[in-house]
Amino acid sequence: MKKGMLALTALLLGSNVVHAEVVRYPIPNSTFPIAQAVKVSGDAVTLYVSGQVPPVINKDVEATSPQAYGDTKTQTVGVLNRIKQILEGQGFGMADVVKMQVFLVHDARAPMDFKAFMEGYTQFFGGAQPNLPVRSVVGVAALANPGFLVEIEVTAAKDSK
Repeated sequence: MKKGMLALTALLLGSNVVHAEVVRYPIPNSTFPIAQAVKVSGDAVTLYVSGQVPPVINKDVEATSPQAYGDTKTQTVGVLNRIKQILEGQGFGMADVVKMQVFLVHDARAPMDFKAFMEGYTQFFGGAQPNLPVRSVVGVAALANPGFLVEIEVTAAKDSK
């Protein structure tokens, strides 16, 4: 009797498996390449990627100078490529990114270059890859290395199956 009840319970539970669903809500009446909201429900696996900074592109200059890492667009592309590699190493892709937090260096002498950031960002989101994350962009006085102009962290989610 107990075995029969256990088998029936397992069968019922197995038939009610909930798969993950990721729903992205666009900004109404806008083509801006971010989502207004993203809802993740069901049986999802979530991956949190720590803030990533740009790779060195010029080893002939001081490692604490922006020239070692490039301008804002170059740094953005470098950071997003690093994030892409991390995601792929964990079985995710850029299309699985649901949340992004961006830190751009901004001060009175050198205001953050949001336009250049967007030029790099749209190489990964909005065009051929239409799954848009929610996103915040924050101007900060400095990052860990004076040469860094960009740091990005992301959260990705997908079906666990």
